[in-house]
Amino acid sequence: MSEVLVRDGGSGVTWVEINRPEALNALNASVLNELYLALHRLARDPAVRVVVLRGAGEKAFIAGADIKEMSSLKRPEASDFSRLGHSVATLLESMPKPTIAAVHGFALGGGTEMAIACDFILASEKAIFGLPEVSLGLMPGFGGMLRLQKLLGVSRAKELIFTGAKFNAEEARVMGLVRQVYPQVSFFDEVSKLASQIAGLSMTAIMEAKALIQEFSEPGGLHSKVDAEALHFGALFDTKDAQEGMIAFMEKRKPEFERT
Repeated sequence: MSEVLVRDGGSGVTWVEINRPEALNALNASVLNELYLALHRLARDPAVRVVVLRGAGEKAFIAGADIKEMSSLKRPEASDFSRLGHSVATLLESMPKPTIAAVHGFALGGGTEMAIACDFILASEKAIFGLPEVSLGLMPGFGGMLRLQKLLGVSRAKELIFTGAKFNAEEARVMGLVRQVYPQVSFFDEVSKLASQIAGLSMTAIMEAKALIQEFSEPGGLHSKVDAEALHFGALFDTKDAQEGMIAFMEKRKPEFERT
């Protein structure tokens, strides 16, 4: 079965679903490649007016990157994995169609990074966000550091990344990360309503506005920053802390990081 499902929601709305509920929709290289191809196709499809990203099952949007797969990566492979995640996030951010992250359940690490790459986030009351990579001896590698400071400011971005703290949907709304929080029982209906509302407006105007907002918000040098993040992300895979952090996660124990 495909790990990325694409479904026509009617009225020009297309749902893209990460379909690994048994792994809480964790992102591995296979999923990222499939997701990139799906989004690239939808970006060029004139029948698609709005893209909604969601996770399968009831527990998670995207619980993060697949730690089991990452634990076997060496430095160059880890940098390439980061670049792959960046390519998906950049496509969500820059594709001409509006993109909405429909977040229910866990959106941790790569899940938060994919969500904030979308044009905006709608969350259920049970959504949980966070960038806990430091607890693995790592750092965000799919553009989280770049986008989070742009959305929330440098100080708040540092706080969330340095502590690895998790925060709920209402906290995310108050800090400006989430556009709206809905009851779980009606969540996807509410997302559909808003997506259909946007899809019913002038797509020519919306796509022009999105392109211009994107141009205004990027001061330049984004590519070099993205590559720097990928290189530093990969470099951490040479450290004992990263190996200990990922092994401890899989063994469900607290990591014992080096004290220097």
